[in-house]
Amino acid sequence: MEDALIGADVFFVLLGAILVFAMHSGFAFLEVGTVRHKNQVNALVKILVDFAISTVAYFFVGYLIAYGTTFFVNAATLSGGEGFELKGLSLVKFFFLTTFAAAIPAIISGGIAERMKFLPQCLATVALVGIAYPFYEGLIWNGNFGLQGWIEATFGAPFHDFAGSIVVHGVGGWIALGAVLHLGPRLGRYTKDGRPIGIPPSSIPWLALGSWLLCVGWFGFNVMTAQSLSSVSGLVAINSLMAMVGGIIASLIIGRNDPGFIHNGALAGLVAVCAGSDVMHPIGSFIVGGAAGGIFVVFFNLCQNKYKIDDVLGVWPLHGLCGLWGGIAAGIFGLEAFGGLGGVSLGAQIVGSLSGIIYAFLVGYAVYGVLKSTLGIRLSPDDERMGADLAIHKISANPETDLPGR
Repeated sequence: MEDALIGADVFFVLLGAILVFAMHSGFAFLEVGTVRHKNQVNALVKILVDFAISTVAYFFVGYLIAYGTTFFVNAATLSGGEGFELKGLSLVKFFFLTTFAAAIPAIISGGIAERMKFLPQCLATVALVGIAYPFYEGLIWNGNFGLQGWIEATFGAPFHDFAGSIVVHGVGGWIALGAVLHLGPRLGRYTKDGRPIGIPPSSIPWLALGSWLLCVGWFGFNVMTAQSLSSVSGLVAINSLMAMVGGIIASLIIGRNDPGFIHNGALAGLVAVCAGSDVMHPIGSFIVGGAAGGIFVVFFNLCQNKYKIDDVLGVWPLHGLCGLWGGIAAGIFGLEAFGGLGGVSLGAQIVGSLSGIIYAFLVGYAVYGVLKSTLGIRLSPDDERMGADLAIHKISANPETDLPGR
């Protein structure tokens, strides 16, 4: 019976890892549909290559930093020897957490689209997934260096981030802000006197497909964070659902039927609910998701038109700000007074959330600043006008059209 239960947990976590891995195709197609046609191939390649580099960096370095586990032992030990769970359960948990870690460069990719050099971004992925992300992940999810203990002693509860509103989305979004500030806006995005010039998305259907893939996979992202059948909760599933639809409805209304806002509004709600999805009431989750949908629409417009920050997919408002809201909201709607399960503290959520985004922004600004001053991070003006597809990969999204006489 014990072997059967362990085997069931292996399958459960593996299925979660596969669902979150599938979300990376959602990141890819969301970017493909948003960028111009001349940058679609680059969007697809970036997400896939970043996932591969992330896996290697996290396997050899990052997982050790976060959880103190190294894989430099024989296969028998990995399958259930000292320090490892039976039937390779520890290994599928690594796979699951790798898909979270790889979401960091996938998030950043949308902000830096259409003008970032390829090699510097690959090197940034090594530094971020190998060192920067797992350091913070270990602080929050493994209790490293006593930060969680201090927060609990000070505020009566540890910082609660069940599925990563801050650890994954907030960190990814605020690192992306640092990168985007170093890159500057795309050529032709603003006039000389600062007026914005609209750059329409290349394909609403591809954008929508990306959103749908992310939404479906997100139920693995949130629900299977439990990492065992005995810990799984239907509350997480219904809270994720309610937050998602709240984000859709709010972005529909505030975004005035804009399909880009609507499809990203679903993601905004899901980002925000991650932190408290295991403790909030479904009505609270609906409110949190709706607020996140509004935050995304309002701050996307402010970011692009007032602040002149050319964040192509709006990853800072979507992941950075909605993630920040989700981290804090868990300390409100997770309270018993608001129908939640309790065990959270607003003070702990504020301190934990702010510490995460400050850390992420400083890291992002530093990493991309170093790369900018050494290798350079931006395509040349001629390459940017040509498009990253031909400039970097030497092929367009529709190669047949590149041939003479076709």
